[in-house]
Amino acid sequence: MKRHPIAGDCVIAAVLACMELLTVISMPGGVQPVAFFLVGVALLGPLVVRRRDPLLSAYLILAAGFAQLLTHSAAALNQTDARIRVADIALGISLYTVVAYVGRRQGALYVLWLAVGVTIWAIWRLDMPAGVLPTLVIVVIFAFCWVLGEFMGARRAYHSEVERRLDLLETERDQQARIAVGQERARIARELHDVVAHAVSVIVVQADGAAYAVRSQPEMAERALNTISATGREALTELRRLLGVLRSDDTESDRAPQPGAQSISDLAERVRAIGVPVRLDLAGELDDLPAGVGLGIYRIVQEALTNTIKHAGPGATAAVQVTRVGDRVELDITDRGPGSSRKGLTAVGGNGLIGMRERANVFGGTLQAGPHTEGGWRVRAVLPVTTA
Repeated sequence: MKRHPIAGDCVIAAVLACMELLTVISMPGGVQPVAFFLVGVALLGPLVVRRRDPLLSAYLILAAGFAQLLTHSAAALNQTDARIRVADIALGISLYTVVAYVGRRQGALYVLWLAVGVTIWAIWRLDMPAGVLPTLVIVVIFAFCWVLGEFMGARRAYHSEVERRLDLLETERDQQARIAVGQERARIARELHDVVAHAVSVIVVQADGAAYAVRSQPEMAERALNTISATGREALTELRRLLGVLRSDDTESDRAPQPGAQSISDLAERVRAIGVPVRLDLAGELDDLPAGVGLGIYRIVQEALTNTIKHAGPGATAAVQVTRVGDRVELDITDRGPGSSRKGLTAVGGNGLIGMRERANVFGGTLQAGPHTEGGWRVRAVLPVTTA
C-alpha cells in the first residue's frame, strides 16, 4: 500500500521534535520559553506540507529562522545554548525540497536568503574566530542538501519522462491495434464481397436462364442448374476457408490454396459457361508472381467480370488482357453490351469498384474504371511486382 506524502512528512517533523526534546533537558538560556516553543513549531510545522506546496513551506520555515535570529541569543554560563537547535535542520530540508520539487532557479534564490541569514547569525550571534567552525558546518550541511536535491530532482524528472513515454507507447499501441483491426475488417469485407457477389451474380443469371428454358430447352436448363450447383459449392468452399482462417489461432494450419493469376483461365471458363463470351489474353511470366499480387490480380478480374454479368445485360461480351512487363503487371478488362453505360454507377461509387481500387493501392498500384472511349466499360490496373 502506497503511503501518502503528508504522512511521511508528519513523521519527519515528529522525529525532529522528539530529538529536540531529548537534547533539551532544561530550558535553554538566552531565549524566553514562549519564543522557544513558538519558533520550534514554526520551524517544524510547515514540513507537513513541504511536498504539497514546497515554496510556501520553505519560506515559512525561513521566516521562522529569521525569527530565531531575533529571539535566540547567547546563553549564560552552565546553560544550554539555543542559538543552534535540532529544529534548524528544517532549513536544510526546505532547501532540498525546493531544489528537488521546484527547480534550480528557486533553489538559488532560497540559497541567497539562507546565505544572508547565516551571515547575520555568524556576525551577530557568534564570537569570532570561534564561530568559524560552526559556520562552515552549516555551509557544508546546506551544500549537501543542495546536491541531494539535485540528485532527487534529476531522478524524479527521469521517472516522469519514463512514465510519459510509457503512456505514449501505450497510446501508440492502442492506435496501432485499432488501425490493424480496421485494416483486417476491410480485408475481410473485400474477400467476402468478392466471393459472395461473384457467386450470387452467377447464380441469379443462371437461375433466370433455367426458369426461362425449363420447358422449351430442358438440356439448357439442366446445364444452368449444374452451373448453379458448381458455383454454389465453390463459394461455400471459399467461405469455409475464410471462416476457418478467422476462427483458427494456428497460423501454420493447413488451408486451401488462394486463387492466383494461374486461376484466371478457370474463372474465364466459368463466365463463358454462364453465357458471356470472354476473350482471354495472358502474356508474360505470371506463374512466379508473389501470392499476394496473384490474388489481387485474380480478385480484380473476378470483380470486373462480375460487374459485366450484373450490368452489361444480355448478349454482352468481355475481353481480359493480363500482361507482365518487367516489374509490373498490367490488367485491361473491357466489356460491351446493352447495359455497358452503367447508368447510376460512377468510377468512385460501388463497393466493387472501391474494393478493386483498394486492392491495387495495397500493392502500390493504380486502377481506373469508367466508360470506354469505344463504347462499353473498361477497367485498367497496373500493379508493381515485388520479389524477394
